[in-house]
Amino acid sequence: MTAGPEPPSGTIPFEARADGGFCRWLLQSRSTVAVSTYQAGVLAFFSWNGMQISVFLRRFEKVMGLDWDGNRLVVATRHALVIHANSPVLARRFRDNNKYDALYLPRASYHYPDLHVHDVGLVPDSVWMVNTRFNCLSHPSDRMTFEPIWFPPFITDLVPEDRCHLNGLAMRDGKPAFVTAIAETNTAGEWRDHKAKGGIVIEVESREIVARDLSMPHSPRWHEGALYVLNSGSGELLRINPQDGSREVICRLTGYLRGLTFHGPHALVGLCQARETALFGGVPVAETGKRLLCGVALVDLRTGHTAGFLEITSGCTELFDLRVLRGEVRPAIVHIDSPDAKEAIALPHTHYWLRPENIIKD
Repeated sequence: MTAGPEPPSGTIPFEARADGGFCRWLLQSRSTVAVSTYQAGVLAFFSWNGMQISVFLRRFEKVMGLDWDGNRLVVATRHALVIHANSPVLARRFRDNNKYDALYLPRASYHYPDLHVHDVGLVPDSVWMVNTRFNCLSHPSDRMTFEPIWFPPFITDLVPEDRCHLNGLAMRDGKPAFVTAIAETNTAGEWRDHKAKGGIVIEVESREIVARDLSMPHSPRWHEGALYVLNSGSGELLRINPQDGSREVICRLTGYLRGLTFHGPHALVGLCQARETALFGGVPVAETGKRLLCGVALVDLRTGHTAGFLEITSGCTELFDLRVLRGEVRPAIVHIDSPDAKEAIALPHTHYWLRPENIIKD
C-alpha cells in the first residue's frame, strides 16, 4: 500500500492490505472506494495505481456520513456539512502533473454544533441529514442551525437527547425512503438498553415500522428495487421485504458492520473491530470470541460469497460510511482550510491556480 499526502499527525500510521479479489475489482471497475472513520478523523480514498493499493488521506474532525452524485461529494463532520465539487481539469495540475484524475474542492459548507450527524443523502437542491442528537431528518440551513423535516412516530419532542439513536438513511428516487434506529424509545439514552435486539427500520412516507428485533441496524440502502440493511450487531447483511418485514441473510461477516454501498452485483460492506465495550458490549458479534476485523468486504450479491477484502491493519479500528467513486482511478480532495482551496479557480470554460500562466482552456 502507498500512503497519501496527509497522514493523521500524532496517531498510529494508517495502513491497509487488500487480497487479490479486491485488487482485481478495483482494477476492473476503474473506481475508488471512499471510506470515512470518525474514530481516526480521516477520509480515505483507496485506489489501484497499477501496481498496488494506493490510499489518499485527508483529515476531518469526526467525519461520518458521505454521499456522492457523480460530481459532488458531501462530507458530514463534527461541526459542518461540506459539499465538494470535482474539477478534473484542475486535478491534472494538482501537485504532480497528471497524477490525479479528480479533485474535490469545497464549494459550500453549513456549520452547526455537534448534532451527531450520521448518514446523509445528497439531492440536487439540498442535503438530507440524519440528525441523531435531535432524533430527526433535517436539512442544513443558511438561516437556522438546521431545518427539521421528519420525526419517527414515537418521538414526541424536538430536543437534543438522542432518544432512539436514529442513524441510517436509505434514499430512493431522490427522496428519503427508510431509516434505521437502535430502538423504539423516547427518553434520552434509553436505546442503550435495547442494543442487542431492539433495532428497527421505519418507512419514511408511512412512518410505519417495517422491521423489528434487529441488533444495532445501520446503513439502510435501496439498490435495484430492494432494501438492504446492515444488522450490525450480528454481523449480517440483510435483504428486507418492507411489505411484510421478512428478511434474507445475504452473508455473515467477522466484524461489527457499518457502511454500505453498491457497484453492480457487488455490495461493499464496512467492518469494525468494535473494541469499545460501553457501546458494543452485549451485541452478538462481540460475544462470539472471534477476532473481529476492520476493513471493507466485497460481497457478491448473487452468491453471498466474499469476493475480496481490504483490511485496515493500522490507524483505526472502526469505519462509518463508504462510497464508490465510479470511473475515478486517482481522486484527491482539498480541505476547506488548505491553501489549495484558496487558490483554485474553476469557471465554466476556464480553470487555473490564480496565476495567469496556469490558465487551462477546456
